[in-house]
Amino acid sequence: MNWPDLPGAWLTPPSLIASWVAELDGRLAGHVGLSRSGAGDAAPGLWSARAGTRIDATAVVNRLFVAPWARGHGIGGLLMAQAVAEAQERGLHPVLDVVASDTAAAGLYERFGRQLPATVEQQWSPEQKVAVRCHAAAT
Repeated sequence: MNWPDLPGAWLTPPSLIASWVAELDGRLAGHVGLSRSGAGDAAPGLWSARAGTRIDATAVVNRLFVAPWARGHGIGGLLMAQAVAEAQERGLHPVLDVVASDTAAAGLYERFGRQLPATVEQQWSPEQKVAVRCHAAAT
């Protein structure tokens, strides 16, 4: 797992619209955020080009994670559903990028919608490039 040096800043970027946490048995079990498109987000541009809309008509589902001990309870799906519903209530189309090597997350995101036709590289740090797949919610 890649964890940022400043997790508070990473979880609350300036582009943040809203975020949610999940608890299981009184313990923090997961998190998801919903943000405006920012530098490095590939899915908003791909979706807007495909749909013929502006990038600001999208919202990025991000920072979705479930603690390893809490997996298998549907928490990821519930968090995803909350973020998607909020985006849609705001008239925004939800999109996201997922690390290409994360097959568990990819499965969840494929249930969320569809994969856009791109895998891109993102620079996560000066020494780390990561391949990500772009997804968009079904229309």
